[in-house]
Amino acid sequence: MKLQSKKDEKLTYDAIVVGSGISGGWAAKELCEKGLKVLMLDRGRNIEHIKDYKTALKNPWDFEHRNVKVPLEEMKNYPIHERTGFTITEASKDMFVKDVDYPYLEEKRFDWIRSWQVGGKSITWGRVALRFSDLDFEANIKEGVGADWPIRYKDIAPWYDYVERFAGISGSLENIPHLPDGVFQKPFDLTCVENHLKGVVSQKFNGRYVIPPRQAHITEPTEEQLALGRAKCQARDMCWRGCPYGAYFSTQSATLPAATRTGNLTVRPHSIVSEILYDANKGKASGVRVIDQNSKEVLEFNAKIIFVNASAMASTYILLNSKSARFPNGMGNDSGVLGHYLMDHHFSAGAYGTVEGFEDQYYYGRRPNGFYVPRYRNFGNDKRDYLRGFGYEGGSGRGWNVPKEDFGVDFKNNASKPGPWNISLSAFAETLPYFENKMWIDETKKDQWGMPLANFSAEIGDNEKRMRKDMVNDAAEMLEAAGYKDIGTYDDFEGFGRCIHEMGTARMGHTPKESVLNKHNQVWGAENVFVTDGACMVSNSCANPSLTYMALTARAADFAVSELKKGNL
Repeated sequence: MKLQSKKDEKLTYDAIVVGSGISGGWAAKELCEKGLKVLMLDRGRNIEHIKDYKTALKNPWDFEHRNVKVPLEEMKNYPIHERTGFTITEASKDMFVKDVDYPYLEEKRFDWIRSWQVGGKSITWGRVALRFSDLDFEANIKEGVGADWPIRYKDIAPWYDYVERFAGISGSLENIPHLPDGVFQKPFDLTCVENHLKGVVSQKFNGRYVIPPRQAHITEPTEEQLALGRAKCQARDMCWRGCPYGAYFSTQSATLPAATRTGNLTVRPHSIVSEILYDANKGKASGVRVIDQNSKEVLEFNAKIIFVNASAMASTYILLNSKSARFPNGMGNDSGVLGHYLMDHHFSAGAYGTVEGFEDQYYYGRRPNGFYVPRYRNFGNDKRDYLRGFGYEGGSGRGWNVPKEDFGVDFKNNASKPGPWNISLSAFAETLPYFENKMWIDETKKDQWGMPLANFSAEIGDNEKRMRKDMVNDAAEMLEAAGYKDIGTYDDFEGFGRCIHEMGTARMGHTPKESVLNKHNQVWGAENVFVTDGACMVSNSCANPSLTYMALTARAADFAVSELKKGNL
């Protein structure tokens, strides 16, 4: 990877990729491997694989506060992240932005969790990698909600295969039509308790399944993965610190080294893309305007094609801020929907309990995820008083066996013995695309770089509130059916965006009257600009979306290079 420096700074490239996270990394890899000279821009610092994972190998006792809590004085830098209750720790804090340095506005609460650095949130994502199906791609048109997806499963299926093979996805073949199987490596084993729950659910609940999670963790590395320096997952469950083994998929471990080995990639960190430049004479974009994060110098870079992969909200911000005589309301915004139909999964609802028995069994290592229950509501003969559905991520384990009154020798002795088994189910659910859920730019307020602040307004609707009742009750029902004890439920929805699966606001569609992007992720009216991150989503399924971003990006890059060679871009 070549880092751009002032002395050899070029201004013109074949392609520019804005952002370096999950989709930006894929865009750079694909374009570089197809022979294009690519400039990757990221507004944050550079992070080198392994070298810059400062806490990856630390033990809890190596941290001043045992990695339990960040001091209150320091947490004042993270007021948005603090609301989530789980993103900022001593080990992970440097992987996320200090909110005080990057303010935004909230007409209604939106938790915008940002990792502005080379690699973006590919370093900190949850790594669950699920395919969408036609149940998802056809839902809007069948139900008269939002806009119709301009693609179907058959259009993206080969690209799922392609990205899974490279990324390394562990999982099991289950033949569940609405959760398509993929190209999997060996899954992590379920625990004895999870296998017990699997048997009960299969026997007592028709159409429900307990399966190993499908996750971007290598368990059987391929020759290509080994050649890139990647290795088998060590089951340390310390992923948010960065993985020095390259076992989970990230830009640093996978797409960046693949792009680098072509000799075609230049990376420029600390580069805030303020807008995409439009050439009215040619009817397409000519490049991007950049503000240097440190010097605040303004530069312009030119390219034949531009991939905008800054993360959903940041990509839409750039489009909204890219105004011209042709696009007075933002690039691609002839429809007026740019910034609207903001989505996120709603979660933090489910159940937990303790399990009697199995005291003679334990487990080895710390798996990165536990088990998964795919969606089973609102298809086939199941009809609810709400649209769409949810799946569960779950886990089990054994805690401490320490009575509260213990201390001294008794405490030490009991602490060395495992306690009872516990198990939990946490739902991840689809939010409908609502026009009222939106982001926009407030021109009256600026940040330290003179950029207008983003403003948000989003909330779940009555449909999601009705769904949450089933999310809680169904989880408890399954645990009760398995005979587990001390079952408790929870419904802790607090704010939109907290799931960190933000999607929409620059959706794909069939025409420029209803959408921002066409079926190839091209911006209507500026077809040499592609947006393939979460901004492009038309609906959000209940499946984790990152694998779909990868597949859409690889598909769009293949199309872009083909069109470029034909002279159409």
